[in-house]
Amino acid sequence: MIKLKIKSGDTVTVIAGDHKGSEGKVLRVDREKNKAIVEGVNMVSKHTKPSAKNPQGGIVKKEAPIHISNIALLDPKSKKATKVGTKVEGDKKVRFSKKSNQVL
Repeated sequence: MIKLKIKSGDTVTVIAGDHKGSEGKVLRVDREKNKAIVEGVNMVSKHTKPSAKNPQGGIVKKEAPIHISNIALLDPKSKKATKVGTKVEGDKKVRFSKKSNQVL
């Protein structure tokens, strides 16, 4: 399993695929499959049967996972895609933006 540089709660942009240019917040990361679910990106229609929770049933729009290689972290300063580095500050290991050198 590889080390992922994207975590839940990060703001990311899509750099490849059908949804290129879209931005959103990472809701969940699946480390086993190297995929992430990003808010408002890669929406799919799911047909649901009527149940106790949803008595009407019907078509529900929800986010589908997108591969980690197709998303990049947004730089907090310039709002553009950036690479992520790690460094030790004091006794803590922190992530930083390689574009603006700002701690994330």
